[in-house]
Formats: sequence, structure tokens, C-alpha cells
Amino acid sequence: MTSPPKGSKINIALWIVQVLVALLFIWSGGLKLVMPIEQMQQGPVALPGAFLRFIGVAELLGGLGLILPGLLRIRPGLTPLAAAGLLIIMIGAVVVTLMGGQGAMAAIPLVTGLLTAFVGYGRWRLAPHPGR
Repeated sequence: MTSPPKGSKINIALWIVQVLVALLFIWSGGLKLVMPIEQMQQGPVALPGAFLRFIGVAELLGGLGLILPGLLRIRPGLTPLAAAGLLIIMIGAVVVTLMGGQGAMAAIPLVTGLLTAFVGYGRWRLAPHPGR
């Protein structure tokens, strides 16, 4: 499969969504690594502190995985894998949010997951990075 030209509309849209979603995950993951565990556990569903730290590391690395492979042109096939991993995290976030009785708030991880799925599918099938 040949990739679309560098300046194609789908490639530009993917880069915009990739950067925005990546910044969200880098910020969220970094926050989970520096915030006190007691403060993170005050939500409607108390999760173990070590699990929250693990999710923080996964979000931080996943966010970097959305941007760095394509930007540095090193192993660009990792971008859809990073998106798939982050999608799994967002599915879990939707479930945990619904379990906590916050149905309306579940829209945030749901939309983030859908954007992440768009990046994953887009970089896998629609507009793969060159060299993949």
C-alpha cells in the first residue's frame, strides 16, 4: 500500500489529532506520576496506587509513541501500536467512570478513545508513515 502525499488532507488531519491526543496523554500520564496517590484515589472508584502509577507510565509512553516514531522516522509502525494500547486504556477509563456512576463524564474518555482509534486506524491503513 502506498502512502498518500505528505501534504494530503488525511495526513494533515492525522498529524493534528495525533499531536493533540499525544499532548493530552503526556499531560495526564505525567500528572499521575507526580500527583500524590492519596489525591488520585479520591474519585468515586478507588484504584490501587501502583495501578494508577502504571497507567501514568503507559499514558506517558503511549503519548510519546504517537508522535516520536513519525517525527523521527524511526520505526513508524509503532504509532498504530501505541494508539491501540491507549485505546485499551480509554476503554477501561470508560468502564471505571460508568462504574463510579458518572455516566455523563464517561463521554470524555469515550471521545478520547475514538480519536485515538482514528489515529491508530489512520496510521495503519489510511495514511501510514513513509518507511512503514
